[in-house]
Amino acid sequence: MADKQHSAVGTVAQALQWAVTQLSESSSPKLDAEVLLAKVLAKQRSYLFTWPEAELTAAQQQQFSAWVMQRQAGQPMAYLLGEREFWSLPLATNPSTLIPRADTECLVEFALSLTLPATAHVLDLGTGTGAIALALASEREHWHIQGIDKEAAAIALASANAARLQLPVSFSCSDWFSAITNQGFDLIVSNPPYIDASDVHLQQGDVRFEPRSALVATDAGLADLAAIVAQAPSYLKPQGWLVVEHGWQQAAAVRQLMVQQGFTAVASGCDYGGNERYTYGQCVGQTTEEASNE
Repeated sequence: MADKQHSAVGTVAQALQWAVTQLSESSSPKLDAEVLLAKVLAKQRSYLFTWPEAELTAAQQQQFSAWVMQRQAGQPMAYLLGEREFWSLPLATNPSTLIPRADTECLVEFALSLTLPATAHVLDLGTGTGAIALALASEREHWHIQGIDKEAAAIALASANAARLQLPVSFSCSDWFSAITNQGFDLIVSNPPYIDASDVHLQQGDVRFEPRSALVATDAGLADLAAIVAQAPSYLKPQGWLVVEHGWQQAAAVRQLMVQQGFTAVASGCDYGGNERYTYGQCVGQTTEEASNE
């Protein structure tokens, strides 16, 4: 902080007051200020209210100022803090991956509701931070879960999250199914790029700072979804499930893609806002008799 700012924010209470003013354009200026200051002080947020007169060191003031200015410019909180909670799991985050969103937990909840083998084999396509794969692993200790991403930086981050959380998920690089050899998955899940390049939302909020490659797809945002739906039957066991996240206006199109590929029980589920945000279907596959007659 400049000297004038130093004198204005010497205490916890003063620092919060200054930050809330600076972050007035944020959707949650008070919460942002409190979370950032608690992180700088390495304290719980309750400390801020218990010790409002506590003095910040010069180093703490400088760090807090830098983060507040970055947040004021729109930098996502998850990137500033280096962490975002998903499914009650603290996941490390960085600009190489998408920031996990709470609405994706609805996909996880549905996947966990499926009747699958106790030792089900699961594939998470485009794993990013590993959020979906790790959430599933935290609930199903005997599932064999593999997460893939085409970005090496994402795989490194997801692997680090798995190690820190001590969850047995394997991560590797693959451009969708290109490096996948297992053709016997009980469940395939994915939160792929599904935003059209012309979507105005790309110029708003956190997505301005997130990797475009993880956000944008051609063909009105449906290209990657279509590729996954088309290839998934070759990697699913008979009666295996595919569950994909998509945009709130894409549910009908994704259902059509699944029906065209022969999936049954095709339907969509809603996010916390009541919007259709994920679609699922079951792979019919071949019976033993059908396979032997080929």
